[in-house]
Amino acid sequence: MKEIAYWAGLDWGSTEHRVCLLDAERKRIGERDFTHGGAGLAELCDWLVTKSAAEPGRIGVAIETPHGPVVEALLERGFAVYAINPKKLDRFRDRFSASGAKDDSRDAFVLAHSLSTDRHAFRCLAAGDPVIVELREWSRLTDDLTEERNRLTNRMREQLWRYYPQALKLTDDLEAAWFLALWHQAPTPAKALKLRRSTIAKLLQAHRVRRIDAAGVAAILREKPLPVAPGTAEAASAHIRILIKRLQLVNEQLRLAHREIDALMARLQPDPGDQGESNPGQAVEQRDVEILRSFPGNGRIVLATLLGEAWEPLRQRDYHALRSLCGTAPVTRQSGKNRIVVRRHACNKRLASALHHWARVAAQHDATCHRRYAELRAKGHTHGRTLRTIGDRLLYVACTLLKRQVLFDANHKTETAVAA
Repeated sequence: MKEIAYWAGLDWGSTEHRVCLLDAERKRIGERDFTHGGAGLAELCDWLVTKSAAEPGRIGVAIETPHGPVVEALLERGFAVYAINPKKLDRFRDRFSASGAKDDSRDAFVLAHSLSTDRHAFRCLAAGDPVIVELREWSRLTDDLTEERNRLTNRMREQLWRYYPQALKLTDDLEAAWFLALWHQAPTPAKALKLRRSTIAKLLQAHRVRRIDAAGVAAILREKPLPVAPGTAEAASAHIRILIKRLQLVNEQLRLAHREIDALMARLQPDPGDQGESNPGQAVEQRDVEILRSFPGNGRIVLATLLGEAWEPLRQRDYHALRSLCGTAPVTRQSGKNRIVVRRHACNKRLASALHHWARVAAQHDATCHRRYAELRAKGHTHGRTLRTIGDRLLYVACTLLKRQVLFDANHKTETAVAA
């Protein structure tokens, strides 16, 4: 890596970005605003090179947000880009103003000056793998669609509770295709009385539903209806009809997102016919995905989240960075004789949620994790704290196996000792 000779701070905005450029002696040699857009970002990069008369690799650019078009434009031109947490930047700002004054020019200068004096507090950014960038976007989109489906399902449950509570006894998965089709056949208790068992049986057979038979469905739907005011059933049915159309669209989009995630994961999986001569590093990265997939509880959604949100720490086998990002590293607060350890809340929420589900499923299917869960619960630990502990050990085992390039084996003595 080339030695940094100039320092730039970039205070980004929605329409304009303020840039401050310092020389090696930390003297301000330029400051400008650039509009957000292709031409504006190109002008920004050209201005930094022209003003400093240095190669892009010798110009360090500090910025708060670690992603986005500004970062991508700077990385593409070869600048050394560093990101910092906004809370850390707020502490650096106190060096120059105890009153808490804040403006774009001051923030740009603080970013540049702090990078020159405390580069260790910043995180060096690098261009991401195109497949990982796509995987991250589809993973986040899947989460958004799942949240949207939950919202629509809750609204549907509320409407059914108004006039048709017996329908809620059939299933908890109101977004299931068979339940939506059944509701179209019997949208009200009055129409449920006229619905034939043979029609219900054909519907259940078409959707491969075996946990309940046609007679059971008919008996539930024909229970004594809830007395409601005139027009209530019609109004609620109209509401549900609109919700179902949106649910069907979200379900289709979720299936598409899952197919895209599977396709991207397949591109990251090792190809038996590829010996990796063309790209030596690619075989290692593909092997990493295979190793992570071998862990119990690490399914499609969890693995996609891990790869999308924590690709760099995984590549570097950085256990401490991973546990901080996932929220399993505790925070110690000590002053004099007082010392308390609290849960870390400053973390990547998507990674924390993914690790929670990974640990939960691993505790159900892996003997070592299950035994550890029982031991911690017997000591009085809460369910959440226990899963965070199990997740923390899973991260440690994952980094260990990635270093060794070995698949997970629940019966291996070394992995069992580490996981314990």
